[in-house]
Amino acid sequence: MSETPAVLFVCLGNICRSPLAEAAFRAAAERQGLDVHVESAGLGHWHLGYPPDPRAQAVARRNGIEIGGREARLVSREDFYRFDHVIGLDAENLLGLRRLAPTDGKAEVSLLLDHVPGREGQSVTDPYYEEDSAFDDAWSDACAGAEALVERLKSEAASR
Repeated sequence: MSETPAVLFVCLGNICRSPLAEAAFRAAAERQGLDVHVESAGLGHWHLGYPPDPRAQAVARRNGIEIGGREARLVSREDFYRFDHVIGLDAENLLGLRRLAPTDGKAEVSLLLDHVPGREGQSVTDPYYEEDSAFDDAWSDACAGAEALVERLKSEAASR
């Protein structure tokens, strides 16, 4: 892994869960003093170039983070060489990432909640077709995963 860990969060459309995970991870890393490069992307093309869902923006804003300035993009094969960690937000995303990953890519591919003891294999709540409160649930899941991943990366950095 490089000196500055590079992490990519991936969901289907890159307008709900992955931008929330990106924001939660960036905030957790900043609080812990961990220098990181973080982005998010999607596996589907439906929302390319669009900002995050207004409901995702609202929950991030309620937590003191502005995510409205970013645009949805697709994950690419090159991302598996550029990032140390490519992290899916649910099992379907993980399967898609494993299909896309080149055999010689450097990225470790995992689910976000795999990094939370006792939540391995679980998906971050998908709020897209749900009530607005589901975005709070997605934010909570993203924060739990982000905090655990930051702790792991800090521990790895300290052992080098």
